[in-house]
Amino acid sequence: MSADVLLRLDGISQQYGRGETAITALSGVDLTLHDGELIAIMGASGSGKSTLLTIAGGLTVPTSGEVVVEGEWLSTLSTTAIAALRRRTLGFVFQDFNLVPALTAVENVSLPLELDGWKRRKARSAALDALRTVELDDRADYFPDDLSGGQQQRVAIARAVVGTRRIVLADEPTGALDSTTGEVVLRMLRRRVDAGAGGILVTHDARHAAWADRIVFLRDGRIVDESVATGVDTLLSGTRP
Repeated sequence: MSADVLLRLDGISQQYGRGETAITALSGVDLTLHDGELIAIMGASGSGKSTLLTIAGGLTVPTSGEVVVEGEWLSTLSTTAIAALRRRTLGFVFQDFNLVPALTAVENVSLPLELDGWKRRKARSAALDALRTVELDDRADYFPDDLSGGQQQRVAIARAVVGTRRIVLADEPTGALDSTTGEVVLRMLRRRVDAGAGGILVTHDARHAAWADRIVFLRDGRIVDESVATGVDTLLSGTRP
């Protein structure tokens, strides 16, 4: 049985400004994400990596092209409908965690569910399940300031996959972490994808990209190469499969 298509980008272009001062951030990008798949996006600063991620997540409307999320064409949806789709389907993980400091871990994770109309008890139960997947249910009632950087990022991953969310978009999620803690976060992300989600990881680090199934290389807003990841073990050992 073939894997389900969770996200598709068709001919995505993004231009800022007009005329001679116009800047092209993306040009004719095609990308498909399946369930159980983690895609790493690599490229130099300014290559369009973060722009691609915000368009994929419905945060930015492309100049041209189509974004399809689980069969829904974003261009046909209202702003309200896109916001609802993000709450239910798309989860973001950022480098700076973006947790609400006044809320506990479980409250941070349950927040998008409650905003979507879930009853508090049901939302808390789902949030605890999500924290359990990242092995942090024992820290459910801790505030962000009482958690390590790696633990905070794992809470962010739990929030990204809570409820029915199946698409995780991660923008340099280990950039603020040391190498050991960053590896823990990547392992958790990989585990969640293996359980049936799909993920796109923006990174500049080849060691992090090795956790992915595919590596897509961007240059000047275009996909210039794509390869199957060699796997973290072979990459770190310097050998090839």
